[in-house]
Amino acid sequence: QVQLVESGGGLVQAGGSLRLSCAASGIIFSIKDMGWYRQAPGKQRELVAVISSVGSAYYADSVKGRFTISRDNAKKMVFLQMNSLKPEDTAVYYCNGKIQVFPVQPRINDYWGQGTQVTVSS
Repeated sequence: QVQLVESGGGLVQAGGSLRLSCAASGIIFSIKDMGWYRQAPGKQRELVAVISSVGSAYYADSVKGRFTISRDNAKKMVFLQMNSLKPEDTAVYYCNGKIQVFPVQPRINDYWGQGTQVTVSS
């Protein structure tokens, strides 16, 4: 069974920084894209950033230049460095992994972490 566990959320003042981490564990053959999504109260979950297995990254316009996504393939981890945080970045942040569990089955499934709260005060 695959698990994704996030850490690193918390309360920070506007302009501050936080670093989120997410570790994948369980029966995993390969991890394709890994990403971060967020969901603010009353809003739909939205993509923040995603990174491919070879390091190509995509960012939502709202976080470009402020957030940096990275990954450690050997440790099956993905990170999100968040700088210059704004109150509108307040949300629950979820880690996502597109994971192939078995080598003989090419199917790739989506797995999600439980979420970590990020609160930015003004």
